Amino acid sequence: MSRSPSIHRYGEGPHRFLELTLPDGQGRAPVAVVLHGGFWRAAYGVDLARPLAADLAEAGFAAVAVEYRRVGDDGGWPATAADVAAAVDALPGLPEAGRLDLSDVTVIGHSAGGHLAAWLAGRARLPQGAPGERPRVRVTAAVLQAGVLDLELADAQRLGDGAVRDLLGGGPDEVPERYAQADPVRLLPTGAALLCVHGAGDDVVPVQQSERYARAATAAGDAVEVRVLPGDHMVLIDPASDAWRVVRDWLARRHPGPPYA
Repeated sequence: MSRSPSIHRYGEGPHRFLELTLPDGQGRAPVAVVLHGGFWRAAYGVDLARPLAADLAEAGFAAVAVEYRRVGDDGGWPATAADVAAAVDALPGLPEAGRLDLSDVTVIGHSAGGHLAAWLAGRARLPQGAPGERPRVRVTAAVLQAGVLDLELADAQRLGDGAVRDLLGGGPDEVPERYAQADPVRLLPTGAALLCVHGAGDDVVPVQQSERYARAATAAGDAVEVRVLPGDHMVLIDPASDAWRVVRDWLARRHPGPPYA
């Protein structure tokens, strides 16, 4: 059985906190950071990340579920991205840091959380002065579950009824510098191992988002695996689903030995 999560604030305000669940044992554990989706909007919160974080802790990971400011509660660009960057960079300073293997950090994100996970994986490529530049903790792997991974395409597709414009404050012609800094497809190669998982029946985020990002990442030299599976948008975050088993199996191949399988 995993322990109950400890809550740590990485900034001021009610939405800037993370929940750390450690696995059993006393040694260092690989870290898995879970970022919830919801089109970056205040209506959706960290409760979406908790079931996966609990399952990952049972599997032997130090699981981190992150809450962050979203559009409608002081979020948007750059606050939302700056928050997830600050949460990851806060890990070395936690009281439990001795249990965290910070050389082995996987970020896992669903939908808009997939955007944030891919952005974290690529943030070392950000120019000086950009939100999230010069990461303190480097991401070594990223699992992108129906991620919004090409923001200019997502804007053209009107995903989430204009969610990208709500996040960035305009379209690519209006705020091009924000798209340049926020768009994961422009922050390649990441140098991380990448898994894109998408439901074939997803009518919220088209599978084209994963496929285009994967092609660009491969062309840039990243190692990418794409799995298009039966199911809709939400099945990916059901810890009892076959889609989540695919993720667990991928993680187990990267971390051989029990209890990661």
